[in-house]
Amino acid sequence: MLSACHGRIAAHCASLRRLVPHLLAGGVDDDARTAATRLMRYFDKAALDHHADEEDDLFPALIESMAGSDAICLREMIAALTADHRALEACWQHLRGILDRIAAGEGVALVADDVEALAGRYERHIEREERELLPMAARLLSDDELARVGRAMRQRRGIDEA
Repeated sequence: MLSACHGRIAAHCASLRRLVPHLLAGGVDDDARTAATRLMRYFDKAALDHHADEEDDLFPALIESMAGSDAICLREMIAALTADHRALEACWQHLRGILDRIAAGEGVALVADDVEALAGRYERHIEREERELLPMAARLLSDDELARVGRAMRQRRGIDEA
């Protein structure tokens, strides 16, 4: 489920990147307003839920499972990923103000460097989680613990257990 979330984050970052040239070419049209609204809806809720999935459920489960040499590596990784979440959220808040104005039909500039600050940071963050964090979780956590984390993620999103 975490990998699937990463895919959705990457897709929304790609949409955000496409919005920059769209605005330059056509200004704030219906498509731009719709895209801005969708991006705000996603990053305001789903991206923050993903950070909570990790910080509230996965990271504590990993810390609980630590043994031997994993402890130092894991604590450093969790601290770095948590700090990265805060930086991502700050980048988002900056962009959100601009997207809110675009969604309202204002002709404001969406600066490519600002978009890239968020999208590029998310790419690096996701790549590290996919390369290091998720394989470590698969190795260290029991099936029961992984199921508990999955239940917490579904509950956070209001998804019924099937």
